[in-house]
Amino acid sequence: MGGPTEPPAGTPEGGTPGGGEDEYRSVVFDESFVQAARLQEFSARERLDDHTRAVRRRPGLHKMLSRQLVILVVLIAVAFGTAIYMGVRQPYQSPVARRPEPLRMTVIPLAPGGSVPGAKSVKSLYAHSPAAQFRLGAGGINFPAVHRTSHFSDSQVMAALITVKDYLVESSLDPEVLTGGSARSVRILLDPGQFSQFDRSFAHPAADGRHAATGWLVRFDPARTALADRRVRADGTLRLTETDRDTLEVTSDHTFVYALRPAAGASRAGGASGADRSDASLFTVRRELHFRFDRDDLRMHRAEVITSATQAGPLACAADTANHLRPLLAGERAKAGGPSAGTDPYATGDATALCGTLAASAQPSLSAS
Repeated sequence: MGGPTEPPAGTPEGGTPGGGEDEYRSVVFDESFVQAARLQEFSARERLDDHTRAVRRRPGLHKMLSRQLVILVVLIAVAFGTAIYMGVRQPYQSPVARRPEPLRMTVIPLAPGGSVPGAKSVKSLYAHSPAAQFRLGAGGINFPAVHRTSHFSDSQVMAALITVKDYLVESSLDPEVLTGGSARSVRILLDPGQFSQFDRSFAHPAADGRHAATGWLVRFDPARTALADRRVRADGTLRLTETDRDTLEVTSDHTFVYALRPAAGASRAGGASGADRSDASLFTVRRELHFRFDRDDLRMHRAEVITSATQAGPLACAADTANHLRPLLAGERAKAGGPSAGTDPYATGDATALCGTLAASAQPSLSAS
């Protein structure tokens, strides 16, 4: 027999010569149709097994998508759960905030053995005193070599030293603070946990070792004392140590020397003699302060002041120093009855006496000029 031939009546209208391929085109399935079929025929090998059916049902597309969605949701839940667990159980917990300790303070008057030396020239007073080589103002507050510690970087160490210097400048050198003005510039450098004690020290000053305004800063009674020179002489040291992985401590030990004269209209005290009312005199204050910093303090440019020890003279032993320092000025004398041993505020050492005698070597070597 031969191959297929044309129909006797010829090719039907719309057909193709040589066969009826187009006749079955509507039942020929492309690959996408086959892949989407819900029924799938078992392979010959599978049919040899104990299958009684020739076809199997394939999962629908919506079921596959639902299964993938469930898996995705589970994975997201596991990821969030892991993140929360690690956040709660992570080994490097933030340190628990420690409430600042109250400042412990002492203010020790140093009484002169005789009348206070005075002179018209402030420059002459300084030239004949131990403060002759002291620097002016903030120039006398110098940093030690800055090195990182075990748990604090160079920049954090520098931040602690800068904060201490700023505190010393604001509390010991600022003319407005020295003459009884606002102490806000000092307050903002403190840890907020010490605000209450600071505010009470100015609202109700008391010589109780906790609430003396002069434990926080240096200031004079403006009704009695005026600055003869706004430029203060200063000299001293700063020491920094790391006490634990979250704490730095800085100890400052500085001597400040002020040129003073009586305020306008102020009365003289202590049997003043041998000096004119316009004469200036020197007043010396040695301050040893202990500062503490946690990481928040370093970041916020603030400090916790732990202890403050002040030696100041010439002062009368009986002087009330809780609110203001009331220096003995040129020609004035302390009343008899003070301690006999001399204390030199220019010398280092532990300041523990309740009152001392100002050593003659700590004052200008001239009596008046």
